[in-house]
This record gives sequence, structure tokens and C-alpha cells, in this order.
Amino acid sequence: MSAKQDNDALSWAGDDDPTLVAGDVDHAANGPATSVAAATPELPEGWTVAGTGTGSGTGAETAPTTISDAAATRVSTPHEADSTELMAPPSSVALVGMGVLAGIYLLYTVGWFIGTSRVGNPIADPVGQFMFSLGAWLAVIAPLVWFGAVYWLTTDRPRLRVLWLLIGVVLLAPLPFIFGVGTI
Repeated sequence: MSAKQDNDALSWAGDDDPTLVAGDVDHAANGPATSVAAATPELPEGWTVAGTGTGSGTGAETAPTTISDAAATRVSTPHEADSTELMAPPSSVALVGMGVLAGIYLLYTVGWFIGTSRVGNPIADPVGQFMFSLGAWLAVIAPLVWFGAVYWLTTDRPRLRVLWLLIGVVLLAPLPFIFGVGTI
């Protein structure tokens, strides 16, 4: 096997394209490294490159004027800063608590499914049977809908989220499963 075939396996078609810019080039093999900043276009107003700057400020005073390999992020203007502030990520305790509550709601869904499957349908007319079945299925999915709705509607208020989830734990308890209604 020739050396050219070995090197072909380690390269892509188009590697020799003159429009490509290499970030770090080996000084000994290929000469001095080319500047990425010199070959890239200028950034639009209000944009900055993530992960650059001295780290001493907000990054606005050290914002580069060119795009590099790093992703560009939007810098909010002063009037946008109040309305679009980023929230801090939840703590480990909050994440574990949300996991426990999600597990409770999942168990409630299973409990409602088992509890409603044990209850017999005493109604004889078709409309009454349909309504009974609909109510049973709505009882089964109620814990999941409650959890999803509370989680979605309280994204910016974590304390209110926990309060409503705890209220749901009390209100949505699968009573037919707990008390054994309809068991033989």
C-alpha cells in the first residue's frame, strides 16, 4: 500500500480548499499560524462571541468585532435587560424535590388506573356508561395533566410551583386505590 493511499484515508474531500481557515497550524510543519480574526466578517451590532473577554466585566466592553469558531450570543440592550433576565438554575435540592413530586404524580396515575379498573360500571344506559368511562379516564390522566400544567405555568415562580404541586398531591390522591373501593 502506498503512502498516498494511507494519507487519503485520513483526509476529507475539499481539505485543500483555499477558502477554509485553519485555527491552529503547526509552526514547524506549515509555518506561522494564520489569524482567524483576520479572515472572518465583522459581528452585527449587539452581538458578541461567547467565552471571550478578560472576565472582569460583563463582556460588552471587551466584545470582539469578528466572528470566530465560538458561537455568537446576543447581548441585550439596557431596555431589554429588565424583561429578559435569565434565572439561576435550580439547586440540587430543588431538582431532587421536583423528581420526588414527579414520581408521586406518576404513582398517582398508576393508582388511579388500578383504582378505576376495579370499580364496576353500575349504569345501564349507553350515555351514562360513556360518561362513567370518560370520568374514569380523566381521573387517570388528571395527575399528569396537573403536573404538566403547573410546571408549564409557573416556570418563573419556583415557590409557587412547589405550592401548587403540593396542593395537587393532596387533591389528586387516588382514593379508590387507597381505600380499596370495588375490590372483590
